[in-house]
Amino acid sequence: MAKVVVACGAGVATSHAVAKRIEGLLAERGVKAEIRAVSMAELDAALEGADAYVAVVRDDRSYDVPTINGVAFLTGMGQDVELARLIEALR
Repeated sequence: MAKVVVACGAGVATSHAVAKRIEGLLAERGVKAEIRAVSMAELDAALEGADAYVAVVRDDRSYDVPTINGVAFLTGMGQDVELARLIEALR
């Protein structure tokens, strides 16, 4: 099963809200994935074996997995584009 990591500063409310939204959107499209919400402090370890990273906060580092704009899932602006990028990364 595909693995998606969603991270925000504290790993509490925002990353969990985005993770739930992504979970629902993927389910609507028949895409199965494990979605994990974490804090930035947990990110490096959480990315091991991940297929995609959804960033809710700005981070200037680069990662070995596709990075998706998580703010789009909070605001709805650009959500369709970012969701398409995420689904492509999970294939």
